[in-house]
Amino acid sequence: FKVLFMIKNLAFVPALPPDHHSFHHGAVVDRCKGIEFDAVAVNELGVPYFFKGDHLFKGFHGEAELSNATFAELDDHHHLGHVDAAFRMHSEDSPEHHDHQFFFLDDKVFSYYKHKLEDGYPKEISDMFPGIPDHLDAAVECPKPDCPNDTVIFFKDDDIYHFDIKTKKVDEKEFKGMPNCTGAFRYMGHYYCLHGHQFSKFDPITGDVHGRYPKEIRDYFMRCSHFGKKSVEEHIEREKCSRVHLDAITQEDDGDIYAFRGHHFLSVSGDKFHSDTIESAFKELHSEVDAVFSYEGHLYMIKDSEVFVYKVGEPHTHLEGYPKPLKEVLGIEGPLDAAFVCADHHIVHIIKGQTIYDVDLKATPRVAGNERPLTKFKKVDTAMCGPKGVTIVIGSHYYQFQSPMEMIASKAIPEQHNVAQELFGCDH
Repeated sequence: FKVLFMIKNLAFVPALPPDHHSFHHGAVVDRCKGIEFDAVAVNELGVPYFFKGDHLFKGFHGEAELSNATFAELDDHHHLGHVDAAFRMHSEDSPEHHDHQFFFLDDKVFSYYKHKLEDGYPKEISDMFPGIPDHLDAAVECPKPDCPNDTVIFFKDDDIYHFDIKTKKVDEKEFKGMPNCTGAFRYMGHYYCLHGHQFSKFDPITGDVHGRYPKEIRDYFMRCSHFGKKSVEEHIEREKCSRVHLDAITQEDDGDIYAFRGHHFLSVSGDKFHSDTIESAFKELHSEVDAVFSYEGHLYMIKDSEVFVYKVGEPHTHLEGYPKPLKEVLGIEGPLDAAFVCADHHIVHIIKGQTIYDVDLKATPRVAGNERPLTKFKKVDTAMCGPKGVTIVIGSHYYQFQSPMEMIASKAIPEQHNVAQELFGCDH
């Protein structure tokens, strides 16, 4: 669970010199060394391509290869040795450009379709995207309905440009809550800004960053177990002992725990730990779970406004007909912070902001009712119910209550516990 891993190991990798050519032909480029990527683009199959100098990484674990081995003529035309920005066009209203990949090198733009350079390219950026400057930092597509119209967002220093694909109108924006992006990409319906070896998830219209960011790229988008050490034991130990907050957690009737963060999860069965990517065990879900609860041998996994249900087993089985809308399944709109069911009960308790709701899972239709304030905590990251009662997780700590009723009625906040040490048995 490269999930439980980041902040204590993060951050202070020395900045690399801003020389695009520092990784040129013949250089060994290691994605786990904290490099600052020049650009990111997702191909038509949903695989992210990460660019550094004249090299390219495909997906989250591929080795470096020369960019022009995949995109012939990308570097041969001008020997620029780098990509400033890249994106995959998403505009069904513009079929001549839909699903094409665009690369920006200094003042030029290249357009590829199925890895073949289109006739007439490269072109001047100003000809293809009037009003957009040269020497960009990043670019990302924003299709409808994420943006009002099919749009490309361009980044250069502090300047943000929203380019309407159909009208070619340019709106300049100000994203106050986000650092300057060295790369940007859209993945699984979310928008990510890369800055150095860290990233933030942002709103493409407002630039707002929600949640605990920045996060470390090597803990999410790069398969860098212990930043390059491949020992499974070391990897699990680091995940167990991380101080990073959890996205979701649940405990089954048999005591097994599933904990989720980012693209990874950790399962605990007795004294045995297992860690892997969410996509490997819950491939329909991919990543970034908002809340999870266990009920009658199934995991109900909530992501944005949808619910995915899996029958617990080896492997976990995705139930046919899911995902379904959250409103249909639980009678409430997302996003949610936490959800949990206590043993021998059929009520799921849902925490949304500073309010808790109850949903009777045996009722038809299901309705979120019995609304009550939960003001003793400003923000709950996740929660679960088990033999010891209700566990409320906030950051790297948790609080234990005997029951949901005590959690709501008690005016005092109980003793604070350490997630890594007391929940996952970390020694330090």
